[in-house]
Amino acid sequence: ANMKIKSITPRPPRKPRLERAASLDEKSWRRWRRFRTSQESLTDPNETSSSNGSLQEASLGPPVRAGASPWQQCCQQNSSHSSPDALEASPGGKSRGGTSDLGKRATELSSAFGGLLRGKAFVGSKPRLSQIMPARPLPPVELNAASHTLRTTNRIDSDCLDYRLYSQHKFGRVSSSLSDTRLHSNGMVCDNCSTDSMKSTFSLLTPIRSKDVRSRSYMEGSLLASGALLGAEELSRYFPDRNIGIFVATWNMQGQKELPVNLDDFLLPADPDYTQDMYVIGVQEGCPDRREWEIRLQETLGPRYVMLFSAAHGVLYMSVFIRRDLIWFCSEVEYATVTTRIVSQIKTKGALGICFTFFGTSFLFITSHFTSGDSKVNERKMDYNKTIQALTLPKNVPDTNPYRSSASDVTTRFDEVFWFGDFNFRLNKDRETVDSILNKNPETDVSKLLAYDQLTSEMSRGSIFKGFQEADIHFRPSYKFDIGKDSYDTTSKQRTPSYTDRVVYRSRYRDDIHAVKYSSCPVIRTSDHRPVFALFRVRVRPGRDNIPLAAGQFDRELYLIGIKRRFTRELQKRREQKDQKSSSICSIS
Repeated sequence: ANMKIKSITPRPPRKPRLERAASLDEKSWRRWRRFRTSQESLTDPNETSSSNGSLQEASLGPPVRAGASPWQQCCQQNSSHSSPDALEASPGGKSRGGTSDLGKRATELSSAFGGLLRGKAFVGSKPRLSQIMPARPLPPVELNAASHTLRTTNRIDSDCLDYRLYSQHKFGRVSSSLSDTRLHSNGMVCDNCSTDSMKSTFSLLTPIRSKDVRSRSYMEGSLLASGALLGAEELSRYFPDRNIGIFVATWNMQGQKELPVNLDDFLLPADPDYTQDMYVIGVQEGCPDRREWEIRLQETLGPRYVMLFSAAHGVLYMSVFIRRDLIWFCSEVEYATVTTRIVSQIKTKGALGICFTFFGTSFLFITSHFTSGDSKVNERKMDYNKTIQALTLPKNVPDTNPYRSSASDVTTRFDEVFWFGDFNFRLNKDRETVDSILNKNPETDVSKLLAYDQLTSEMSRGSIFKGFQEADIHFRPSYKFDIGKDSYDTTSKQRTPSYTDRVVYRSRYRDDIHAVKYSSCPVIRTSDHRPVFALFRVRVRPGRDNIPLAAGQFDRELYLIGIKRRFTRELQKRREQKDQKSSSICSIS
């Protein structure tokens, strides 16, 4: 019997053992083996266990690779049975068990070796541990991995809902970061939120398939067409609530050459936490160097904004800045001018209008400088009537609602209209009475002054600015100040403080425009007028792609100059701070 066992037992070749790096399977098996031997609770003296993956004595060897040959599997299984770990020596130096034990082991080896030769795999289950339950229930976790704002902003088109499978099968990139494919494959992102938070395998941009590009035509589209550039889907992606923020400001600069050192308090007031999507600034009696003024605006707003358009009518300036991400959704910009003086060559009084369409909403911005004088109310109303009749807008951009337009009033041909400027309406009260009211009441309580305001009275009668509204005024009169001071006119004329600088608005649709803030900027003292600004929330509607688009056009030269100057000023500021710290002197007394 012993001779028979020796004849069928395969022996490894007698060669020196070479050290090699353990494979991943062997490492995992060794870790599992150490964990198995360290847990006494998993040991069952009767060789039975409640776990389906519990180990048996016949399967204590390391796992066999799937690609190994039958001969390698047999050798590996034989080495596991003939290793010192499997055969423990007895105290007397003989192997434990008699001849019957050796016979049983030989029979098992022969049967296993025969099965391998016939192409059968070794029967044995993969080692598995019993499930470990946590001591206490885990806290609930929200299924969606992204916030509502991110899911709405980065929403995928309805025709790309199969993006998860598309990204897995087509791209299949392997990266150390948590990419889209790995998040889905690891189960970290559920199916219902994959189309909300994931956009592209390579970036956050919305994926666009080749067949969609072939079938789309961005220059022609319907209001609700899938993939329209100005359609509802694109509008909801950028503005989920379909409201944009607009900053409108007016300032009579009195023709001063000197510009304020800092425009942050004017364009970037501290009250709102965020900047607006669009900035429209109108100037009356502007500075001689108009280009320098525009550069200062670009420098203040920074690289996230570009100047969409600017126009001038004599000393009337208007500049429109917009976030650079939104210039693709603007139509061509058009403008027109009106001179209200008898001598048309003198362009100090008049109006300047700029219009364009953003998505499906048409905008008209008008800045005006009406006739001055305390008692010239009728002349100012004539300036208003001439402006609404002579301003020839729009020209090429189609009217969004021609059925509600009037040929005699330019303000009826646009969805949203903002009219701002130096209207020159005064307070019908003497200087002493106005000063006494200003001294007694705080700055926010100006209701007694507004009772004498000419513009408020005329608007209530409907003789001017028909259909327009004005936000509540809670600031002191913006005219007339001593230059460089906070005191009103101290010259011999003793002009009465008045609300000459105003911002009014109207809309075709009710509740489309919501005034957020209406105030002045008292820290800018380079003129006898204080700048007045207003913040609005304006509702925007989707549009059609058949309008003449601006195609991302903006003033590139101004953008580069403004950003370069902004960077240069910042370096100079840091250099001055560094020099100031290094030149500090410590005196010892």
